[in-house]
Amino acid sequence: MTNLISLLIVIIFAIALFGFYQLQKRHVKFSTRVFSGLFAGVVFGGVLQFIFGTSDKVVTNALAWIQIVGTGYVHLLQMLVMPLVFVSIVGAFIRMKESNKIGKISANVLFVLLSTTAIAALIGALMVFVFQLDGATFTKGAAESARIAELAQRQTQVKDLSIPQQIISFIPTNVFADFAGTRATSTIGVVVFSAFVGVAYLGVKKKAPKEAQTFANLMESLYKITMRIVTLVLRLTPYGVFALMINVLATSDFEAIINLGKFILASYSALLLVLIVHSLYLLAVRVNPLVYFKKALPALSFAFTSRSSAGTLPLNIETQTKALGVDEATANFAASFGLSIGQNGCAGVYPAMLATIVAPTVGINVHSIEYLLLLVAVVTISSFGVAGVGGGATFASLIVLGALNFPVAIVGLVISVEPLIDMARTLVNVSDSMVAGIVTSSRLNELNREQLTDKQAVIAAQE
Repeated sequence: MTNLISLLIVIIFAIALFGFYQLQKRHVKFSTRVFSGLFAGVVFGGVLQFIFGTSDKVVTNALAWIQIVGTGYVHLLQMLVMPLVFVSIVGAFIRMKESNKIGKISANVLFVLLSTTAIAALIGALMVFVFQLDGATFTKGAAESARIAELAQRQTQVKDLSIPQQIISFIPTNVFADFAGTRATSTIGVVVFSAFVGVAYLGVKKKAPKEAQTFANLMESLYKITMRIVTLVLRLTPYGVFALMINVLATSDFEAIINLGKFILASYSALLLVLIVHSLYLLAVRVNPLVYFKKALPALSFAFTSRSSAGTLPLNIETQTKALGVDEATANFAASFGLSIGQNGCAGVYPAMLATIVAPTVGINVHSIEYLLLLVAVVTISSFGVAGVGGGATFASLIVLGALNFPVAIVGLVISVEPLIDMARTLVNVSDSMVAGIVTSSRLNELNREQLTDKQAVIAAQE
């Protein structure tokens, strides 16, 4: 009977997928289809949660098949990350007349990423004060105890990390291994290699224009093919979002959500304030935040449901270049750096909140200016360290708590609501990288403002 009910759920899921296909055939707007998938996934997953709970074998069996669509879509996007970064950055050099712009692009992107992370850390600490969060009220069950024991082991992986070591890790030693994504900093490694290829092309262009033109033609062909693959994959977004959202709702522990409701509310409030900070950065370069959020919404929605900044990278770059008017070089640098450096949600708000919650237990006055300045400095500097270890917000928190000599158990106590908070954190991370691209492109006078304000300028999947 269990298998029969699971099969029925999968059949209903398949019928829903066919319904989304019919919407596509009728040329319903891409954003409408994405949000329809998001809403339908919430309803579908919520119904499964209400009827069967989170651990029923009926749901487990059905989700195993449903995840083929959701996880499969994320994998397709991750498949495109390295090829897209390479052809886009090299292609940008081919269209670029001045190689010295790369230094300016990198400096401006890093400034936005790190400055917003510092502000995000301060906001995270302030939200602890506003909501009067007390770690002593967090309950510890079997899952939390196991998580705390695991964290004690993981902490040994980050205790010896240093910023110079992380910077060195950005430099590739085997570019083929980085194209295979074998390191946590592989994406940055491909960016560095691509930049060297681009600079080399500019040098060859001066001395051997014929050979340079042959290379340029080859890269242009590779670029067009890669972007066509990106378009084909992005058209699957409504289906992927639908499946991912079903999984999120069907597996969420609502009892834990109620118990940690204040912490969740404080986290979302902090992340919302960070998005307002992003808006202020946009206003500083004369970009309407409403225009930005409207055009960035498909990418931000996918980041929210997938909880994967890497998986969102193709959609991130495509949105910046096709919808927001950011030049290709800046878009690729901003999106790629944003995967590993200065993530506002995972490396800014989250570790700052946890540190401020646990600090009073070791006798620290969290209301002092000295503590806040130290926290902001440690969080901002440690955001470099996240790149070398993987694990996102958990490792970012371990690095910060370890640097401040605070206990790490607090990280394990919120494990039950981690997925729910991580959705919003990922959205904020992706938004920050896109804002960094817009601000940098504007400051270098490369931002296409006509494209930015043109309602018809959308990503290829929306056309």
